[in-house]
Amino acid sequence: MNNSIVSAAASMGALQQKLDVLADNISNANTKGYKRKSTVFEDILTNIQPHEKSFELPGRRTPLGFTQGWGARVVGQQIDMTQGAMQQTDSLTDLAIAGNALFEVRSGGTLDSARAFTRQGAFQLSPTAQGDSLLTTAEGYPVVAVNPDGQDTFVRVPNNYEMIVGADGKLTARSSDGNESIELGTLRLVEVNKPELLQAVADNLYGVPSDVNVADVVANVVARPDEAGGVAIRQGFLEESNVSLVDEMADLVNVQRAYQLSARALSSGDQMSQMAANLRA
Repeated sequence: MNNSIVSAAASMGALQQKLDVLADNISNANTKGYKRKSTVFEDILTNIQPHEKSFELPGRRTPLGFTQGWGARVVGQQIDMTQGAMQQTDSLTDLAIAGNALFEVRSGGTLDSARAFTRQGAFQLSPTAQGDSLLTTAEGYPVVAVNPDGQDTFVRVPNNYEMIVGADGKLTARSSDGNESIELGTLRLVEVNKPELLQAVADNLYGVPSDVNVADVVANVVARPDEAGGVAIRQGFLEESNVSLVDEMADLVNVQRAYQLSARALSSGDQMSQMAANLRA
């Protein structure tokens, strides 16, 4: 097959994946806690083809040979973990993180199920059969905390109590009359060490691939609001998406033009192949 056809087709496939990522970013521009994704490209089978000695003419400044490639492909996605703007909601179950950290949830609903992470702090208190309320995401994934013994647990708030969260992530259940308080533990927070290994999964959650050690990607972190650059929890706030529609639209235009050029290259390669097939001796 003509090299130009292969290169153009491969590049169109990679650009289509880039378009999909841009569309995902744009559609989630108003999703709380959403983090912008970007694509990483690499050349396919790039090599140097030799020139004949006759090409080495007087005055030539470049070495003999020319670069030949077979287009580009997407090798991965990166997640931009920069801080988004804060929006005040005054809801006690709305939590936002200031700093490099993620909330931890359990995707299977039990402590033994897979770990997942999110920046979206639009939580809710879901009634349980035990007569209390469980702190979960809007989709029902329970939020993980740490009890005084250092063990992972879920956040359970007794009935007729409200949840109070300190800047250091400490959870307290306070009675409606304000006369009684119950310590519930501390929010489990993790710091992202290798965001390139995080995988975006459903419901604005992030996970770690099964063949990657979770400890290599994230590490437990404690909120320290009094330290410079420390992580802090803000109750009654939500973090906005860090997607800039202006930047995404500019990238969208550039990718569309590149896709059109690749499509024209594919069409030109097809025309050249047709001309070669129609040649007569």
